[in-house]
Amino acid sequence: MIGKYCIIRTEKAGVFAGEIISRNGSETILKNCRKLWYWSGASAVEELALNGVKNKNDCKFTVTVDEIIVMDTIQIIPCTEKAKECILSVKDWKIN
Repeated sequence: MIGKYCIIRTEKAGVFAGEIISRNGSETILKNCRKLWYWSGASAVEELALNGVKNKNDCKFTVTVDEIIVMDTIQIIPCTEKAKECILSVKDWKIN
């Protein structure tokens, strides 16, 4: 999975999308990562990784950070190119 754009589900921190840099046990380091706080138009993370979302304007995906370490990774799903493009095209959910 190293180098692939994936959906990462953690036990407590939520769901993230980004490129995996490394893994060590349940710790995953990602680059070009954003948290997928809320999505509309995908039933679960598996559909999100396969197709992206249908309702981009109703999603809450955070800004993209260069690098992040997430703990307690419990699920990793590689994204299709279609899903990656969709996730990246969702407008940043932010204050400004």
